[in-house]
Amino acid sequence: MERITRANALVAGLSLAALLVPGAARAAGARTLEPILGYDKWLDVRPTAESLRGRVVLVDVFTFGCYNCQNVTPNLRALHRTKSGSQFTIVGIHTPETPYERDRANVVANLKRQGIVWPVAVDNDNKLWDAYGIEYWPTQLIFDRNGKLQRIVEGDSQDELVDRTVAQLMA
Repeated sequence: MERITRANALVAGLSLAALLVPGAARAAGARTLEPILGYDKWLDVRPTAESLRGRVVLVDVFTFGCYNCQNVTPNLRALHRTKSGSQFTIVGIHTPETPYERDRANVVANLKRQGIVWPVAVDNDNKLWDAYGIEYWPTQLIFDRNGKLQRIVEGDSQDELVDRTVAQLMA
């Protein structure tokens, strides 16, 4: 695999953000928590700048009916159980794919069944999906303590990468 340098990345037309944020080559979306902080459709407690300040924040973009999304949920539950507190927070963004997944009652019932207890935005209008330039379910966006995007993880079967990134940012 060829090593990408700044020079050949710019020649290839990749942005500097693609070099700094793994997985960012395809996404031209937001690089901060601002879209989440400005969003007003939440199932429960809406995160605030104060509640997220100084924390590593993992944003899970999913839809409850997605098989691959369900595959990452056990690891997210484990992270929530072992790391949540003053240094780490998980926030969900539920962006539906089907009309059935748009129904709020179905979302609530399925989140309960899957054991998702962290704040979840109901992104039926795709505003957050678009703001972050998301293309795939599931996608995890991992932000450092300063609210800057450090890693994008797309798809399932990447629990070790997610765990390692969270641990590095918390260290």
